[in-house]
Amino acid sequence: MRAEQDEQSKFETDGSLGPALRRVFRLLVRDELRQYRPLMGMAIVLTLIAKLFSVVSPIFFGDAINALSDDKVQLATKSMVLMLVAWSVARFLAIGFPQIRDAFFAVVSQAATRLTAVEAFAHSNALSLQFHLTRRAGSLNRIIERGSTSIDYLLRFLAFNIVPTLVELVLAALVLAVKYGVSFSLIAVATVALYVGFTLWITEWRVRQRREMNEADTEVRGRAIDSLTNFETVKAFASEQREADRYGEALSIFSRLYVKVVRSLSLLNAGQEFIMGAGVFTVALVAAFQVRGGQLQVGDMTAAVLILMNIYRPLGILGFAWREIKQGAVDLENLDQLMHRNPEIADAPDAEPLVVSGGEIRFEGISFVHEGRSDGLSDISFCVPAGSKIGVVGPSGAGKSTILKLLFRFYDPAKGRILIDGKDIRDVQQTSLRQGLGLVPQDVALFNDSLRFNITYARPDATEAQIAKALKEARLTDFIASLPEGLETRVGERGLKLSGGEKQRVGIARAILKNPTILVLDEATSSLDSETEREVQLALSAAAKGRTSLAIAHRLSTIRDSDLILVISAGKLVEQGTHDQLLAENGLYARMWQRQAAAEPLL
Repeated sequence: MRAEQDEQSKFETDGSLGPALRRVFRLLVRDELRQYRPLMGMAIVLTLIAKLFSVVSPIFFGDAINALSDDKVQLATKSMVLMLVAWSVARFLAIGFPQIRDAFFAVVSQAATRLTAVEAFAHSNALSLQFHLTRRAGSLNRIIERGSTSIDYLLRFLAFNIVPTLVELVLAALVLAVKYGVSFSLIAVATVALYVGFTLWITEWRVRQRREMNEADTEVRGRAIDSLTNFETVKAFASEQREADRYGEALSIFSRLYVKVVRSLSLLNAGQEFIMGAGVFTVALVAAFQVRGGQLQVGDMTAAVLILMNIYRPLGILGFAWREIKQGAVDLENLDQLMHRNPEIADAPDAEPLVVSGGEIRFEGISFVHEGRSDGLSDISFCVPAGSKIGVVGPSGAGKSTILKLLFRFYDPAKGRILIDGKDIRDVQQTSLRQGLGLVPQDVALFNDSLRFNITYARPDATEAQIAKALKEARLTDFIASLPEGLETRVGERGLKLSGGEKQRVGIARAILKNPTILVLDEATSSLDSETEREVQLALSAAAKGRTSLAIAHRLSTIRDSDLILVISAGKLVEQGTHDQLLAENGLYARMWQRQAAAEPLL
């Protein structure tokens, strides 16, 4: 039974606001955002005050127009000027306060976005190797990017559009009813209700379109990153056009879905404008008849129309805000699925740090099969004494590298246990386990950064003397000295600016600098020429002194002096012994040695 499960059944995945609102609320009450709570409160207060001024400003303008019809010209002029000043100030504050609010809240929204993105990034890194083997890096990055950005949308639109707009609607309805008549209030409420109903109906339809478009967008990004990351393979197989066609195919699907989203948006905007226009027309018509009947003055008619138009202005934003909130909820779905995914390999609740002292390794009855495969390791048992040098050989696909992955606890065995210094590695913290192991893989993976960054990756606090010592032992000193920028030379994507041998020696220097108790070599010299291999073998032999070393080898000459050689075939340990003992047995190891001896001088 796999421990890593996508627990999406535990929360909604249809764009519902419930999960999104709960995530935002939990985010705001976290201690990491405690320092921003005064700014949050100030931003909300400024928003509500701005809405109040937005509602009352048309009244001042209407009273200024009414003052023009007053018989007392001098008094009317003063009143008109006073009302126009009040209207201008109220209008300025209704627009200005939200600008001040945005300046306050920008730091809050960015802090929340950063916190969400960092947590999602850290969680994805903590997931198992199997998870990352089945995911595209570009797609995973896009999920984190869209999900964290949606937090900003939800925070701003929920706090500053939805609730304040409802408050403004209530205030406007009260003012219209008290000052100009209940009929205006009813028209306003009916229009808003029709507007909101239409917006929600169309938006729900668009949410489904948005989800499909997001999936297509993720596929486009995934294919692009996948192809660009492996550009050397693409060029080697002359597959540039094929990759362009695959990218174009994915982009065509995205474009088709994008057009559907844009068209539905146009329909939504047109419908909203029609409803708004009908509401304003109705208010203006009713007010005009009441002016003709003497119930209202011309200024009152103007004020009523302006109040309604002021409602519609944030109502237009409300439509956009609702779309963004729903789309944000959709974008959070994949992020929530990622955050609810449990690591396949997790520390036990009572796991303790592993302190590797001697470095004895013991495999006891280990069986393991990779997901999707029928063959694997079967009942493997062996012991690597502390301080000894062990070689592991066998045909391709025999399970040699799987032994290393189990040792690093990238996977857990189906049966058996692995002990280091007598402790089951399932009972210790993974971080401490891997800190005691140093790895030089067959294909050294490098970051697109400087040589210094890559060499000191396992030990960022290394001194210059320690770095120089590691470079010397890995036979890198002359190479570094030949570079104009030395250790600051950038190695390119996945280290492609370096040759295979140079990359391998960088990996060796990195492992030496880590100074591990147990040194693990996964065909560490397979990319080196014979002369360089001999030099590096001397370096590795020196580095292995006083340490336990476990080396997987393709070239048998590199492990002939091992204290013990394990021969793996078809997932089983078929032979073990020293080089001379295995040759004397005349078994699989002896046949492998003879084949290589015929191909190149091994002895």
